[in-house]
Amino acid sequence: MPLPASLSFVEAASLPETFFTVWSNVFDRAKLQPGESLLVHGGSSGIGVAAIQIARALGSKVYVTAGSDDKCRFCEQLGADKAINYRTQKFAEVLKDLTFGKGVDVILDMIGGDYTADNLKTLALEGRLVLINTMKGKNVEIDLGMVMAKRLNITGSMLRARDAGFKSAIASSLEKNVWPLLEQGKIKPVIYKVFPIQQAAQAHELMESSAHIGKVMLSLD
Repeated sequence: MPLPASLSFVEAASLPETFFTVWSNVFDRAKLQPGESLLVHGGSSGIGVAAIQIARALGSKVYVTAGSDDKCRFCEQLGADKAINYRTQKFAEVLKDLTFGKGVDVILDMIGGDYTADNLKTLALEGRLVLINTMKGKNVEIDLGMVMAKRLNITGSMLRARDAGFKSAIASSLEKNVWPLLEQGKIKPVIYKVFPIQQAAQAHELMESSAHIGKVMLSLD
């Protein structure tokens, strides 16, 4: 992929994994459209900050959950219409009020577990739930009656195992649809900290602490 002229190599290197994941799941699988709404769990993560910016730039309303008031403020400054602190608020209740009972069109979920039932409640008619991780567990009970009544679509994917041709197609879509937004400064990389490769263990400790916002990078000397 070409290096966007306005970015350093480290900034550009922070893009592919998260941008590929967001594009493949939110836009290819869930087919988020301009004017529709998106809920992203983990809004301050690398995936979250990419999803907020891309979806907003392409004309969607974006809601997120995050684990602190500071993270919520950051997500809203980045472009989220509303960030919900999941430690102090129930996202399903907040979004029911914000959407006047309609719900959201697409949910990008990396949590799974007990979030699943509230995700289904939060989806609008014809809503799409896309799973990319199951941090709180992969075995859940769901209300199939709700899935049928609301005509919901539940899907998910793992990008790493896909072949080079599939990934090349995503790269082409990003270059066409998102790289111009990077060149124009409408989307920007969010890098929390850069560690030298020799400090990879400390970088992992930071990630496991969840204290970071955006990407944690390793640099080669």
